[in-house]
Amino acid sequence: MRITKYRTELDTNRHNVLVKESAVNYACDSLNNPAAIATMFNSVFGLNRMAEEYVYMLSFSTAFKVLGAFEISHGSIRASLISPREIFIRLLLSGAASFVICHNHPSGICIPSGEDISMTKRLKKCADLMGVQFTDHIIMGDSYYSFQEHKLL
Repeated sequence: MRITKYRTELDTNRHNVLVKESAVNYACDSLNNPAAIATMFNSVFGLNRMAEEYVYMLSFSTAFKVLGAFEISHGSIRASLISPREIFIRLLLSGAASFVICHNHPSGICIPSGEDISMTKRLKKCADLMGVQFTDHIIMGDSYYSFQEHKLL
């Protein structure tokens, strides 16, 4: 499978457009469970080794094919700010039917913070309104924590 990372830029009319940053071949046929997604983020993006918090997103087609990977935010050792607006711009531009958010905790402890829980709830409400399935929010550290596996999504 090919994992393509995109960023957004403004075109000459100041409209958001997707721009390909990089692409890697990843030796896996599908990313259809939290463990597989966590493994990919560690292998391709080194998320479990980052010294600050990073927030990434994968967008998927209706057949759960990866459409794109996006760095949403890069924060400090304790926090990374995200905005639903920035997430949904990328989802709509990529034609996504569903998405997964993944971010790291540099401490290695994967327990969700209060902010993680409230942002997940906020994104779920936005996703429901937009008709895009919010499949999972995965926290990376020494292992991983899946909101889906813990029945919080």
